[in-house]
Formats: sequence, structure tokens, C-alpha cells
Amino acid sequence: MTRIVALVSGNVQGVGYRAYAQRKAQELGLSGYAENLSDGRVEVVAEGPREALEHLLHFLRQGPRLARVDQVEVQWSEATGLKGFRTY
Repeated sequence: MTRIVALVSGNVQGVGYRAYAQRKAQELGLSGYAENLSDGRVEVVAEGPREALEHLLHFLRQGPRLARVDQVEVQWSEATGLKGFRTY
């Protein structure tokens, strides 16, 4: 299992981005969370099979209809055993 930490920049707060990320992650069977950061970015941490994480990144780069994604910075590492997918 693998883990990503994705920092998403753009117009991504107040547009349903975290709920969108949660829905896509759950559809892909991933665990983790999506959280608004104080600097206006959204942090998405997800764990699961690499192929599913790559699919999630595709969706994160698109975002929901009202969002504008400018950049997605990604760090890959080993999974830590997160369960479920939450938003904060």
C-alpha cells in the first residue's frame, strides 16, 4: 500500500472541493482525509493501491465544477494504515 500527500492550490476552498475529493477517494476504495489549510490550499492525504491513487490524482487535478485547480504538489511514501476517508 502507498500513501500520497497532495497539496492543491487555486480556488479550492468554499467550492465543495473536500467533499469532491472524499467522494472520489471512497469510490476508489481509498482511506485518508481532505483538509482546508490556512493558506487557502487543500491537503489531501490518501492511502491505497498506487493505481487507485493515480486515478485520484487525475480527479484532484480537475476538481469539482466550481473549483479552479492551479497546482497539485504530490509526495509519495509508504502507507501508515489510515482507515476510512474524512474531511476536516
